Order: sequence, then structure tokens, then C-alpha cells
Amino acid sequence: MAEKAILYDATRCTACRGCQALCKEWNENDEVIPAVQGGVKERNRGSYENPKDLSTRTWLKIGFNEVEHYDKLDWLFSRRACMHCTDAACVKVCPTGALYRDEAYGIVAYNKDICSGCGYCADFCPFDVPRLDGNRILGKNKMDKCVLCTQPGLNRLEIKQEPACVKTCPTKALVFGDRDTLVATARQKVAALKAKGFTNATFYGEKELGGLHVLYVLNDTPDKYGLPVDPKFPSTATAWQDIIQPLGWTVGGLTLLGLAFNFIIAREAKMTKELPGKAGKGGKKHVAE
Repeated sequence: MAEKAILYDATRCTACRGCQALCKEWNENDEVIPAVQGGVKERNRGSYENPKDLSTRTWLKIGFNEVEHYDKLDWLFSRRACMHCTDAACVKVCPTGALYRDEAYGIVAYNKDICSGCGYCADFCPFDVPRLDGNRILGKNKMDKCVLCTQPGLNRLEIKQEPACVKTCPTKALVFGDRDTLVATARQKVAALKAKGFTNATFYGEKELGGLHVLYVLNDTPDKYGLPVDPKFPSTATAWQDIIQPLGWTVGGLTLLGLAFNFIIAREAKMTKELPGKAGKGGKKHVAE
């Protein structure tokens, strides 16, 4: 099966945020406003953006970037969600295997049931996407992120449906399909933009981190859209999985082994004290008078 991807054409996006709304509805992440109904407190943060950031109940967010763009003040809209990297740092550092690469679609899939709430995925993601909810120190939290509408019981790809965000986009700024096809489409779009005078037009996601499964057509450089220009796979992520985690398991295993030996030795010592003829009541030997 060919790997799938979403192509986001920022030049067609009107920031209607229909994608945000249907993402919440389909994935059952609805939030109630106002707070008196048990939902999110209403507050003006001085921006058209709403909500303020990604969260465990907001997996997709349209960003509003006010910049000086080709000698005029302009809005540049960006799509923030999981990028579904081929070389995904979150997959590399996940100690339980809750995050893994779906070989059929090429996306970063997630089994929430076995998430330990360690937060390593959030620490190492170069795009700052995973979010955790709860008490991380006590291990009572879980991570959440976009899984491209592949949750059990809510899997749109399984029934040959495109992701909810793509389905609702009125301007076709979002397109879903085979990744190879979308790569070719994105190249053509960027070439057309440059021919119209948008000299900084960029195709983002083709090769970054082994290739993203959310591709971008931008009419300016990635930094103007709030995207890292050259995202890197954190070198510490490799060290974490290949060196630090195994060392931690080794130290933990030796600690448990040491505790077991201590228990055995203490038990033997206690049994020796209680043997007849060795020690009497109170642990004192009987001495003949």
C-alpha cells in the first residue's frame, strides 16, 4: 500500500478553522464554552487564534502569523498538528512502544492504552506537538496528538474516507492522497508561485526528517509561518534510547537484584538465630552454670 499524506496549501487557506472544528467532533474532543457548562473559560488573548495552543483536546490548530510579507503587512496562516515524520524522534524515545510508525500509511500511530505518561515524546519533538494532561511526576497523565483519524472505532482511513480536516476544507487547501502524488503536486504549485514572483515560495516536508506526511506549499520561507527552517532529529533522542534507557534498565535491574540478595541474606540470618541450640529466646545462648 502506498504511503499517505496531507498536502496543506497555505496560499488557499482562509483560516476558517472548519478543520479544527471537525477534528474535534470526529475524534470526540469536543470542548464546551463557556466554563459554566464545564468547558473552557472564554478569554480574549489579543489574537484571532483560538484556542491559544495545542492540547490533549486540540490536535489541530490554525496559526495566524502577522508578518511583513513582500513589502506589506500580511497574514500567513499555518497548520499546526503532528507532522507524522518518517524519522520520528517521538517513536525513537517512547519506552513502551505506544508511539510507532504505521507501515501501511507511513504515519506515526499511537496506542494510548500503553502510554506511560513519561513525556519523552513532548521533550524530543522538534515541532513541539505532543501534549500531556495530568500529573507527569506521579505518572497519572497521558499524551495525545493527531493520529490522522485512525483511532480504533473512529478510523476513517479504514473505511476509505479522507481525514476529517480534509473533508471539511471548503477551499481545498487540504488534500489527502498518496504521498508520491502529493509531492509531485506540491513541486508544481511551488514552481507556479515562483513564476508569479513569489521568489521565496517553499515546498516544506519532502525531505525534512526523512520526509513528513504533512506537506506544505508556502509562498514564503518556513520561519514566516512559524515552522523550523531545518528541523533536526535530536541527537539526544538516539542517545536516550540506545544508551541512557538501556543503562537505566540495567541499573534498575541491578538494584532489584541487590534488594533480592539483601532479603535472602536477612532471611537466612533470621533463620540462623532461631535454630534450636543456636540461640534462645531474646537471641542469647544458654550457658551451663
